[in-house]
Amino acid sequence: MKILVLNVGSSSQKSCLYEVSRESLPTKAPQPLWKANVDWTHRSGVAEIEIKTSESTLCEEISTDSQSEVISYLLATLTSAPTQVINELSEIDVVGHRVVHGGIDYRQSVVITEEVKQAIARLKALAPSHNPGNLLGIESIEKCLGNIKQVAVFDTAFHSHLPDAAAIYPGPYEWVERGIRRYGFHGISHQYCARRAADILGRDLESLRLITCHLGNGCSLSAVKNGQSIDTTMGFTPLDGLMMGSRSGSVDPGILIHLLRELNYSADELDRILNKSSGLKGISGISSDLRGVLEASSQGNKRAQLAFDIYIHRLRSEIGAMLASLQGLDALIFTAGVGENAAKVRQAACEGFKFLGLKLDFEKNAQKPVDEDIATDDSAIRVLVIHTQEDWAIAQECWQLLA
Repeated sequence: MKILVLNVGSSSQKSCLYEVSRESLPTKAPQPLWKANVDWTHRSGVAEIEIKTSESTLCEEISTDSQSEVISYLLATLTSAPTQVINELSEIDVVGHRVVHGGIDYRQSVVITEEVKQAIARLKALAPSHNPGNLLGIESIEKCLGNIKQVAVFDTAFHSHLPDAAAIYPGPYEWVERGIRRYGFHGISHQYCARRAADILGRDLESLRLITCHLGNGCSLSAVKNGQSIDTTMGFTPLDGLMMGSRSGSVDPGILIHLLRELNYSADELDRILNKSSGLKGISGISSDLRGVLEASSQGNKRAQLAFDIYIHRLRSEIGAMLASLQGLDALIFTAGVGENAAKVRQAACEGFKFLGLKLDFEKNAQKPVDEDIATDDSAIRVLVIHTQEDWAIAQECWQLLA
């Protein structure tokens, strides 16, 4: 079975083509036949494309900000040299999509129908940076591949069984009746990392209390107990919770009322500010990329240092909240672009919990660990760095639905 995975993010796009048996799935993630990464963050209107196969690597730049155009280009590379891995696109059996917001109705992965597409479109107001791109990916595949089976794997699904006390906001009860609640996001990553942590530790997942820290351009935490998410930092939309690359995370709602009344801000202006001009980018004035912020901080830039300090303060604070929900902790997990690569963030976050007996092995932390325990042997809490494999998790969901 050949499974194409399309993971359209707010500033990037990842695609993989896997080939797996129809009879059984491998226990560990296999290497994809073909892998493509697209990045729009470095230059406006320019898509930086990197495609890898076992035989070759292709790096290209395309002057476009059209997701649809890029998807068409990527599909063409599957059947043409130097990155050809199949003879015809018809060899693809199914396409799996990461869809950020599934609302209250979609608590598991589903085969995409017109009804599902309409639901994704309706929910774009709750994930304006993501759901439109996810839908565009689905429609682009329809145009290029015709009536191929497509599967939606929802980021909200893993959090769909949050206890009401964690999911319901303390506003009027009418909010609950209108579906205004905490949904949570990055669920595909959180679920994958929780399962992988159990493998690394040689423990039954249902016996573990875990905090998974998905730290990328978007950031969220999940408290995982008995294999299920019981609390998380993102909420009704992906804007809630931690400080992020260009998103504010949680702010006093009174600030927004003040801006509306005193400065006559429009809803669109608030949306842009909170989603595109806040977080690391807004405070540092330099970049939404933590690497740029850290570099500027090392050169004495005070705003960059402030941005990092706020980022760590918010991260520690929210880890503490997840600890309270779990009433204990077996392992703290770091994943995604920042979580996997920023040793300074991991060290700073862990320093806040030395009082719990958490001891970080500084040498291991500095050695670019992958799927490793970086706590000392006598640490009361394990600390894991896990390479999140959302693409493989999506492929697994496709296999489960179709095999």
